[in-house]
Amino acid sequence: MPNVSVFSKEGQEIEKIDLSDGIFGVEVNTHVMHMSLKRQMANARRGCASTKTRGEVRGGGKKPWRQKGTGRARHGSRRSPVWKGGGITFGPKPRDYSFSLPKKVRRLALKSALTIKFNEGKCKIVDSISMDVPKTKHMVEFLDKLELENTTLIVIAERDENLEKSVRNLPYAKVILASNLNLHDLFKYDSLLLTRGAVKAIEEVLL
Repeated sequence: MPNVSVFSKEGQEIEKIDLSDGIFGVEVNTHVMHMSLKRQMANARRGCASTKTRGEVRGGGKKPWRQKGTGRARHGSRRSPVWKGGGITFGPKPRDYSFSLPKKVRRLALKSALTIKFNEGKCKIVDSISMDVPKTKHMVEFLDKLELENTTLIVIAERDENLEKSVRNLPYAKVILASNLNLHDLFKYDSLLLTRGAVKAIEEVLL
């Protein structure tokens, strides 16, 4: 089992715990991660872009000029796609881009991403990071003590309004619930900071 240190609010190591091999020590599957991330991005698309065809554009009832004898090209409507202000050929229409993947596949993708974070040494665990009052300055000091690299994704087990308010003004950090853990955020942020409760919540879902 992977063995990691647990840190206190002051950034001091207080103990070591074992993490599950079934989550932080699986064989990494890059194809599954690609498909799962592709699904997440596709499902987030609104798909509301819309254009009008020649049949939907207003006007165009009268033939612009007679068929023969003018020396000009033949046209039957000013709403033709070749005219300015005409319809759009093969333009976008509202559609649903989403697709589904089996639950086992999505879970394997998360396990693979968590394993990568752990193997690269970018995963740290803290006993607790709850705050009595929202204070961004205190959060900055806390992250500095843990010596986290660049951007940080903070995963907690339950909602903590004070913590969320303390982090939301930091462009390099984000707080999410363990139940909302996703590939996009795992890939977007360099470091992963988990609370002890978040680790337990993740194990309950993914194992």
